[in-house]
Amino acid sequence: MSPADFLTDLLNPDLAFLPKALLIAVMSSIVCGVVGCYVVLRGMAFIGDAVAHAVFPGLAVAFVLSGSLVIGGTIAGIVTAVLVAVFSQNRRIKEDSVIGVFFVAAFALGIVIISKAPGYAGSLQQFLFGSITGIPDDDIYVVAGTGVFVLGIVLLLHKELVTISLDRETARSMGLKVFWLDLALYVLVTLAVVISVQTIGNILVLALLITPSATARLLTDRLGVMMLLAPAIGAFSALVGLYVSWSWDYPTGGTIVLVLTALFLLAWFCAPRQGLIAKQRLR
Repeated sequence: MSPADFLTDLLNPDLAFLPKALLIAVMSSIVCGVVGCYVVLRGMAFIGDAVAHAVFPGLAVAFVLSGSLVIGGTIAGIVTAVLVAVFSQNRRIKEDSVIGVFFVAAFALGIVIISKAPGYAGSLQQFLFGSITGIPDDDIYVVAGTGVFVLGIVLLLHKELVTISLDRETARSMGLKVFWLDLALYVLVTLAVVISVQTIGNILVLALLITPSATARLLTDRLGVMMLLAPAIGAFSALVGLYVSWSWDYPTGGTIVLVLTALFLLAWFCAPRQGLIAKQRLR
C-alpha cells in the first residue's frame, strides 16, 4: 500500500476507526515522550513496566462495568502510586522492591477480575496487546484532556522534577517536597501509560514511554532539546507503525514498537556525537 492509499483510507468514512487510532497513538506518543524523559533521567525504566501492571485492575473493572477504560485505569494506577510513594519512605526497603510488590499484586488482581468477565480470552488479548478497532469516540476527548493536563503539570513542575530525577538528596537539602514530587511523577507516568494502553497494549506500553526518550538522549546533551525530540520520535513511529501494520496486516502495537526500536538502533550507531560510528572515528 502506498502512502497515498493510506491517506485515502484515513479519509474514508467507512474506516472511521483508523484516524481515531492514529490520533490517539500520536497523542499518547507525545505525552509518553515528554514524561519518559524524566523516567530515563532518573534511571527508573522499571516504573513504566510496573505502572502498566498497576492500571490493569482498573481496566478490568471498567470493562466488566462497561465504563471508560481510561478512567478506570487512571484510578487504579493513582491508588497504587500513592501506596508505593507512602511505603517507599521507609528506606529499609528500596523503592524498586516496593514497586515490585504492589504493582505485580495489582496486575494479579486485574487478571482475577477479568477472568470472571464474559469473553475472557478476547478481552484479555485486547488489554495486553491493544486494539485499534475498539476505541470509543469519548475516549478521544478523555485522552486529549488527560494529555493536556499532564503536559500542564510538567510545565509547572519541570525544574523540581528534573532536580529529583538527577539527585534526590540535593533536592531534599534545597527544601523540596520529595515525597509529593515523587507522587506527582508516579501519577504523571500512570496517566501517560493509561492513555497509551488501548493502542499499543499493556505489555508493550513501556516501549512508548522509554524508547523515544532513550533515542533522544543519544542525539542530544540538552534536556530541552531531548524533551522536544522524544515526543517527535514517538509520534513519527506511531504514524509509520500504523501505516505498516495497516498495509501488511501486522499487529499495530508490535509494529510501532519495532519502528521505535529501529530508530533507537539507528541513533545508537549513527548519532553525531554519541553514536558508535562517531566514537570509533574519534578513537
